Amino acid sequence: MSEARVRRLAGRIHELTAAALRKQVKDPRLGMVTITDARLTNDLREATVFYTVLGDTEERAASAAALESAKGLIRTSVGRALGLRHTPSIAFVADSVPETVQHIDDLLEKARAADAQVQRQAAGARYAGEANPYRTADEDDEI
Repeated sequence: MSEARVRRLAGRIHELTAAALRKQVKDPRLGMVTITDARLTNDLREATVFYTVLGDTEERAASAAALESAKGLIRTSVGRALGLRHTPSIAFVADSVPETVQHIDDLLEKARAADAQVQRQAAGARYAGEANPYRTADEDDEI
């Protein structure tokens, strides 16, 4: 299978899944879910749909259960729209991008704080010795 076709179909699955969640799935457990990416195997048999949920751990777990229960409905709507011989099976995976971004932001903030501390210490710093520590007494006499 050509990679361009697989990418195109994965993008279409991304759109169709988001539309199905918005229009067809009426589960009250489903929170603020955002479909971030969809990947498809080269044989077009398995699709992995990545999602994020706005909320705490309890809301994430409830949304994951809602997505799992709506998997058949979403697969049916995706299969009808794609028109493939075999509809790919869909697996929902929680995307860890927001947690990774938060971790990187925390590390950058710590680095900025450490840099500010180094700048404060460097402002009042003086050299440990003379400007040219390798100057000998003979050179002082020649000048």
